[in-house]
Amino acid sequence: MASVAAAEPAPTSDGLDAIPPTESEPLLGGPGDAIQKPNAPMINNLWLGTGWIAQIGNLLLLVVIWAGVFTHPTMKLVSPHPLLQSLGVFTLSQAILLLQPTDQPETKLLGQRGHAVLQLLSFLLFAAGISVIETNKVVSHGVHLHSAHGWLGAVTAALLLAQYVFGLLMWAFPAVLGGVDAAKALWKYHRYTGYTLFLLVLATVAAAAATPYNKGILKIKLWSILLAVALILIGTFPRIQLKKLGIQRHHTQ
Repeated sequence: MASVAAAEPAPTSDGLDAIPPTESEPLLGGPGDAIQKPNAPMINNLWLGTGWIAQIGNLLLLVVIWAGVFTHPTMKLVSPHPLLQSLGVFTLSQAILLLQPTDQPETKLLGQRGHAVLQLLSFLLFAAGISVIETNKVVSHGVHLHSAHGWLGAVTAALLLAQYVFGLLMWAFPAVLGGVDAAKALWKYHRYTGYTLFLLVLATVAAAAATPYNKGILKIKLWSILLAVALILIGTFPRIQLKKLGIQRHHTQ
C-alpha cells in the first residue's frame, strides 16, 4: 500500500500557522485565542479575546467610584483617596492586559516596556492615594487600620512594592539575580504573584464598601463594585497563557 504523508498544518485565516496547544493555549479557550497577531498594533492587546469584558469592568468601576465621590460632599484629605486608587487599579489592569497576549521576542520586549511604564504609573497613583489618606489620619488623629479595607490595603501595598521591585530587577537588572537566564527562570513566579496580588487589589476595593466613609457619605452599593470586579476577572484570567506559568496540557489525539 502506498504511504500517505502527514499533511502540513494549514495557515489560519489571520496569518498565524497552527500553533501547538501547549505553546499558546490560554487558561480558557483554544490555542492562539489570546495571542497578539504578527504586525498587529500593541494597543489591540487591551481588548483582545475576552479583554473587552475586562475593560467594561474597568470603566464601570471608575464610573461607580467617581460618581460616588462627585455626587456627594467632597473632603480635601479623603476624597482624593478613592479617586487615585481607582485610577491605580485601572492602570494596573491595563499593564496586565497589554502584556498578556505577547508571544514573540519583539512583541514581548515592547510589551514589557509598556507594562513597566504602566506599572510605574500605577505605583505612583497608589502611593499618592495612600499618602492622602495617611495625611488625613495624622491631621485628624484618626485610628489607623481600623477596618478590613485598611488591613487589606496595607498588606497589599507592601506586597505590591515587593512585586514592583522584583519585576524591575528581572527586567532591567538581571545580573542582580544571577544573569539573564536566571532572571528568565523567575518570570513565571512573578506572574503567579502578580495575578494573586491583582486579586488582593480587587478584594481591597470591594472591602471599601464596608468602610464608614462609604456607608455614611458615598453610599456606593457593594453589588456594583462586585459586578465590576467580576467583569474584570472574567475578562482577564481566561487570557492567561499556560506556558507563561510553566504549565503544559497534554492533548490526546
